[in-house]
Amino acid sequence: MATLNRRSANKISMLSTVVDSVMEFRRGHPKSGLLLLGAAALSSRIPGIGTAASLLLRLIRRFR
Repeated sequence: MATLNRRSANKISMLSTVVDSVMEFRRGHPKSGLLLLGAAALSSRIPGIGTAASLLLRLIRRFR
């Protein structure tokens, strides 16, 4: 059984942010897609920023 360490968790987080970015582009939200793509790129240096950006976008949309 494979173990989940910090490095693999960061890769999973980055991949999920890229998937969220692609979904935003498909929904017709290019600014959100670019924001998430940038956050995914930064997440290799700053762990958790992609997840934070994704949650922030969801909260903003919910309260509009």
